[in-house]
Amino acid sequence: MRLPKNSAGVKEAFGRRERVRFGKVDRHKGEASNFRVPERLRDGSISACFLLVWACPVVSVVLPECASGKSGCSYMPMPKVIEQEVSVLTSSKDGLVYLTPNDWALIVDKACRVAFRKGQVLVHRGKRTNGVYLLVKGTARVQIAAQAGSPEIGPGEICGEMSFLEDAPASANVVADNDVEAYHLDRPTLESLFELFPHLASRFYRSLAMNLSRRLRDLIEQP
Repeated sequence: MRLPKNSAGVKEAFGRRERVRFGKVDRHKGEASNFRVPERLRDGSISACFLLVWACPVVSVVLPECASGKSGCSYMPMPKVIEQEVSVLTSSKDGLVYLTPNDWALIVDKACRVAFRKGQVLVHRGKRTNGVYLLVKGTARVQIAAQAGSPEIGPGEICGEMSFLEDAPASANVVADNDVEAYHLDRPTLESLFELFPHLASRFYRSLAMNLSRRLRDLIEQP
């Protein structure tokens, strides 16, 4: 079996009554050899997809549900709308700038999609947010009691992060300036993601630190 020389590796799908072969991968020749057939892998309606990674002779397992009832499963492309929203989140200069496209794909997959009409409150001052909001459409105003103006946040930006970081009530209201669509990630979901993907957590918190530093600088430099 010939393996391609790229990081994606080789995808092989197996039905519930099929067997999978494991063996060694020759990194220099890009070939897999000395394969043996172990016991039946899985008995159920969900197929098991295996990814043999070219860069490392390790077989990793993922268990997605198949879109069809046929034996084996295929990798479905990201829907166009979600792909466009991930592009918005990734390209925002005032968002979570250190997250990679793969980080965003993981986050969007676990997030809950929410919508707010003009005038509705995303974040309530004095209440815990229990998570963060990532705007993908529309704009919102951050209403700070001790400040005359109301800073605007737009697509790709985050709100509720201070309450999330401190696990304390929010210090300001965030009100929809017009119709807003956003992804909401609650604390348990984020903590679960961070436990599974520590590097994602590192990039997430670094991005938050950059955002808070920028907002503080903007506040200090106001005339």
